[in-house]
Amino acid sequence: MKKTDYFTPESISGKAEKMLEDIRPVIIKRKFSLMPEKSALLVLDMQHYFLDPQSHAFIPSAPSVVPNIQKLIHFFQNIRQPIILTKHVNSDEDAGLLGSWWRDIIRRNTQQSEIISELTSMDKDRTFFYIEKSRYDAFLNTPLNEILIEQGIRQIIIAGVMTHLCCETSARSAFMLDFEVFFPVDCTATYHENFHRAALLNLSHGFSHVVVLKELMEKLQEWEKQ
Repeated sequence: MKKTDYFTPESISGKAEKMLEDIRPVIIKRKFSLMPEKSALLVLDMQHYFLDPQSHAFIPSAPSVVPNIQKLIHFFQNIRQPIILTKHVNSDEDAGLLGSWWRDIIRRNTQQSEIISELTSMDKDRTFFYIEKSRYDAFLNTPLNEILIEQGIRQIIIAGVMTHLCCETSARSAFMLDFEVFFPVDCTATYHENFHRAALLNLSHGFSHVVVLKELMEKLQEWEKQ
């Protein structure tokens, strides 16, 4: 399936609203309340491998979600709640099926494996958590679950790439570990709009509160003013 830039800086807000509108008739609308004081922001795999236009793995829509992720990071910094950035890396020994399924693997200590500076430069106080993972699931063989428990976290907001692979898999895992998951439509990206929409539909039925960033930020800011 050919890659598309279904999100652009000009279209992302309206497109996200339309995606959410399209799935609403077929999902169960659940009431939710945000608890920012018990929430963490999980940003998945925003690495040069996926964000560099010269990379064969470049996601055309990914640059358009960067400003939205920055807004979430800024909010979580202000309220001093955990911000966790993952980096997907593999070796020949730990790649498993990923090594044969994809064209190549993301190797440690390469430029393509690094998280983009637009996000890491925001870590001025060196308070972010950084986790390496070797599978789609950010919880598998990583300290993520332990970090969240130690920090008293009950809710997770998921952002990053790719919507239908690492983001969706990690959202499902988080739910199975009894974390309440919020999945903003316009804070993740993948190769094609069909993949994105499929993930939203599946997650909204049994795993996550699917929202748009505007709605999420309004609720977060309401809490902050209390």
